[in-house]
Amino acid sequence: MKKYLVEFIGTFFLVFTVGMAVRSGAALAPLAIGASLMVMIFAGGHISGGHFNPAVTLAVFIRGKCEAKDVIPYWVAQFIAGLVAAVLVTFLFAGKPAGAPALHGTVPSIIVEFLFTFALAWVVLNTATAKGTSGNSFYGLAIGMTVMTGAVAVDGVSGGVFNPAVGLGVFTMGLESAKQCGIYLGSDLLGAAVAALTYKFVNGNE
Repeated sequence: MKKYLVEFIGTFFLVFTVGMAVRSGAALAPLAIGASLMVMIFAGGHISGGHFNPAVTLAVFIRGKCEAKDVIPYWVAQFIAGLVAAVLVTFLFAGKPAGAPALHGTVPSIIVEFLFTFALAWVVLNTATAKGTSGNSFYGLAIGMTVMTGAVAVDGVSGGVFNPAVGLGVFTMGLESAKQCGIYLGSDLLGAAVAALTYKFVNGNE
């Protein structure tokens, strides 16, 4: 239960930061989002692994570092956290419309969400689960910077989510469409799965 609570807390603050930064029009939103993920990973990584992302949980499971019995509870905690954060952001901005959902091209969104979720899962697996980097002190920074880099690079193409729980959150806030939420679910899970299979090919069953 402690692991699931930590996953809820970390995912909540990630989605809350996304919503508050985007709704506020913060110029440094990608930096705030990446930093939020980084500090939550450093805070909870030793307890739950610091996934805070259903796609990352899938990648870590395929890699063999997450037990099957934890996958669904992690996903439940992450998605509920995304919903709760979205509801709170919407409440805090009550009376201030979010505006129309962003319009993104379907194929470009699928491509960039796949690529940067692959990159995110690849970095997670190589910095937080690999024997060669075991015990390092930089994994949280590396993972947070990956999200920040992706958000800066492709925000205008797909919204730069790379996380189905965040995707559900921004959809609930009215910032993205239902179609885009579906892309976040499918492309991000696929990108993470391919990253995990690539990791296993490169590193074997270490």
